[in-house]
Amino acid sequence: MGLLDMLKRRKVEGTEDLDNTMYLTLREERRISRENRKIMKQYEREKNRKNVPEEEYLTQMRDPSNVVEFDNLHTYFFTDLGTVKSVNGVTFDIPQGKIVGVVGESGCGKSVTSLSLMQLVQAPQGQIVEGSIRYQDINGKCYEITKMPRDKMLEIRGKEISMIFQEPMTSLNPVFKIGEQMDEVVLLHTKGATSESAKARSIEMLNLVGIADVEKVYNSYPHELSGGMRQRVMIAMALSCDPRLIIADEPTTALDVTIQAQILELLRDVKDKINGSIMLITHDLGVIAEMADYVVVMYAGRIIEQGTVREIFHNPKHPYTIGLMKSKPSGDTKDNRLYSIRGQVPNPINMPDYCYFCNRCDYAMNVCWKEYPDIVEFSESHSAACHLYYGEGLEEQKKRRVEVENNGN
Repeated sequence: MGLLDMLKRRKVEGTEDLDNTMYLTLREERRISRENRKIMKQYEREKNRKNVPEEEYLTQMRDPSNVVEFDNLHTYFFTDLGTVKSVNGVTFDIPQGKIVGVVGESGCGKSVTSLSLMQLVQAPQGQIVEGSIRYQDINGKCYEITKMPRDKMLEIRGKEISMIFQEPMTSLNPVFKIGEQMDEVVLLHTKGATSESAKARSIEMLNLVGIADVEKVYNSYPHELSGGMRQRVMIAMALSCDPRLIIADEPTTALDVTIQAQILELLRDVKDKINGSIMLITHDLGVIAEMADYVVVMYAGRIIEQGTVREIFHNPKHPYTIGLMKSKPSGDTKDNRLYSIRGQVPNPINMPDYCYFCNRCDYAMNVCWKEYPDIVEFSESHSAACHLYYGEGLEEQKKRRVEVENNGN
């Protein structure tokens, strides 16, 4: 390849190994960009429709005890280098009054899943291309979020489904006082609300989250507060309209340990008071163990294991989940080294047809490089996607055990 050709080509790494590298010419980039623009315009036209009949986005829940049901959700980002499959077939439920923890490495699709539910995926590049997100309000009416027009979604977002964002300093507007931003939520979503009633509600919520000297905080700008105070303000704002579902995206990442414990205890207490549900997104397995009722483990845009918190922590099945559990700091770590999973999450543009984790897995077999594993159910609530527990992979594991036993004898 000549120097001029190298300058014209963009490198896109694949997933199999370091030597498997694709190159895109400028012509190929322009072709991909043209095709993606057509796709994005089509999705945007659909979302921007006005006067959509309610029957088009009303549906039925699979289980009436659930608040939200994700069913085979696919959320893609259309870039000049190809299509990024950030969420690639996610299915799980959030029951009423429960906390569902979503855990996984950075880039695995946790936040994009929650943003899909809120219809906040960055458009026009980001689009929900397939699947269903069903939400049931307190009156039993069920909405298909993926088909809801934007003006109708505004009536639900912030009122019935609220979100505590990862970094409050970038979520709060620096040029408006805390009180102005909190009052806006109440005025927007509460019928008949006045400036006086909105202020009273904001003061009430600031007291609820344990903030001292609420009048001073109410009249302060975000930069005048500490990280813990800003996080409490975000929680108070999210709870102002008594939401049915709270999405907490890394709510304690930037906080010290003592403040983390206070925030988590606050979330749990508030959930019980309003009988709501929480979708808790975090990297911290300690937080999951403390807070969650159910755990969803994501990897490269897919769910690789899910179950109750006891099933996941006491009996993990997928090698990735086992690796996450082994990477937790503990007092009995041998040779004082913390376990780490080798390698990195694969590039989401060129995902293979086989298991996404096999190039990092200590238990990888021949079948792992042939096809993506099916979901194996171990109980009504516990399942994992791994070749170790069925078919050709199970037989290969039996052979390996026999060989080890024979060599030992």
